[in-house]
Amino acid sequence: MTRYVFITGGVVSSLGKGIASASLASLFKLRGFNVSLQKLDPYINLDPGTMSPIQHGEVFVTRDGAETDLDLGHYERFVDIEMSQDSNVTAGRVYSNVINKERKGDYLGSTVQVVPHITDEIKKLIIIGAKKSDIAFVEVGGTVGDIESLPFLESIRQFGLELGPKNSLFIHLTLLPYIAVTKEIKTKPTQHSVKELRSIGIQPDILLCRSSDLIDEPIKQKIALFTNVSKDAVFSAEDASSIYDIPIMLKNQKMDDFIIKKMNLRKNKSNIKPWTEYKQKVKKCRKNVKIAMIGKYVDLEDSYKSLNEALYHAGIINMLKVEIDYIDSDSIKKSTIKSLETMDGILVPGGFGNRGIEGKILAAKYARENNVPYFGICLGMQISVIEYARNVINLKKANSTEFDMKTNNPVVALVNEWRDSKGKKIIVDKSNFGGTMRLGAQKCNIRKNTLAYKMYRKASIDERHRHRYEVNSNFVKFFKDSDLVFSGESAREGLMEIIEIKNHPWYLGCQFHPEFTSSPLRGHPLFNGFIKASFRGKI
Repeated sequence: MTRYVFITGGVVSSLGKGIASASLASLFKLRGFNVSLQKLDPYINLDPGTMSPIQHGEVFVTRDGAETDLDLGHYERFVDIEMSQDSNVTAGRVYSNVINKERKGDYLGSTVQVVPHITDEIKKLIIIGAKKSDIAFVEVGGTVGDIESLPFLESIRQFGLELGPKNSLFIHLTLLPYIAVTKEIKTKPTQHSVKELRSIGIQPDILLCRSSDLIDEPIKQKIALFTNVSKDAVFSAEDASSIYDIPIMLKNQKMDDFIIKKMNLRKNKSNIKPWTEYKQKVKKCRKNVKIAMIGKYVDLEDSYKSLNEALYHAGIINMLKVEIDYIDSDSIKKSTIKSLETMDGILVPGGFGNRGIEGKILAAKYARENNVPYFGICLGMQISVIEYARNVINLKKANSTEFDMKTNNPVVALVNEWRDSKGKKIIVDKSNFGGTMRLGAQKCNIRKNTLAYKMYRKASIDERHRHRYEVNSNFVKFFKDSDLVFSGESAREGLMEIIEIKNHPWYLGCQFHPEFTSSPLRGHPLFNGFIKASFRGKI
């Protein structure tokens, strides 16, 4: 029977529930347990696919094509298991399911209510997400006290009661603020947060207290006294230099041992070696490499969370410290392009809309002409094709129909918009294939004797997509005798997936998002190669 561990948060948001959940799941996987992870999000959107990255952070894409919360990226990176559509449940999805059932008459004329209909649907989706694992870690988004979270908290309260104390466990992550003036750590916010949680019927079994430093025994005793939680169940979540230190920190406090005892689980041998070895590698990184990320959503670093992590992973693989300089593409002009002279590599990530596009094109041109390693991802690849078409192939008006519907040289377009170089005739119509998102893992074939093949060391790969626009195959002929090579094509539709430029230290663009499958222990072939080439450029 599956055991369930529910992780809630209190006091303030962004305390690190996702990291805590992923770290605990990693500890149990390393002990030989089959684990699953799931995120319950209280917002009404069906998924975060249409939400602004600046407001919500990046959209993580699973192998099966689900657009999900960025915490699922942490789950995959820490635990090395693939998430799916069932791993992220939003309030919008729950209510949509219930309303659809009501319209079909599934409730036999009953008045549809939050309890029991919404809560029953949530419990059903939690069971589906657990996938019959030994231990299911379920993170509840939001903060205790938020009105949006109440149906989810009520659901896990009911579920815990139905499962019994040996099959369910509640972890509450709270904040212990430090008041510099009085030089005190204050426990009152944690007390109030637990009081709020208990008022809806949930008594936490474990408190994980976020603070700047380890909390001492007197503070643990005080927290235990006022929250009705055993002192031995109060754990510290102090600030760490790296999120990948968290599994070690929790292990050092024997938090996994406490959970095993509490839930009467088998005492499998503990194994923390992969994380300690990773930490040793981090300590050995002495030299720096500086990467310019030319983005549109740089006001919030979480907009590029998986990209950031993939770059850091590749740095560790190459024994390097990666410094990312976030540059708003709107700020790049011909008069400011020399600001890139101090960069060892240039990365242009994905994005939507025409804001800042010309700045990205200038950055791609600068990298190409000055032999600076360049990595274009999704939109970044399309930018590379547009730039080369304009400045080398001499298609001066080359553009994407996303930015200019009337361009006579639509080198990038929706598939059902593909036109010839005269800009008149629609050549291809694949039942509006290009009018919808291409999502999830798809197969790509790679040409031998190319940079892409050298990076992957194989002729066929599976990578995850999230985009609508494609390189227009009707324009590929214009690049035939140039240094721009289309080195990868999708196996099913023959769409252009990878471009690279010959006679350049390292210049590659890909239509997919390789950052989603990077891990701290392995990195990713393209990021590993990009960082290695960027450092070589310093020598």
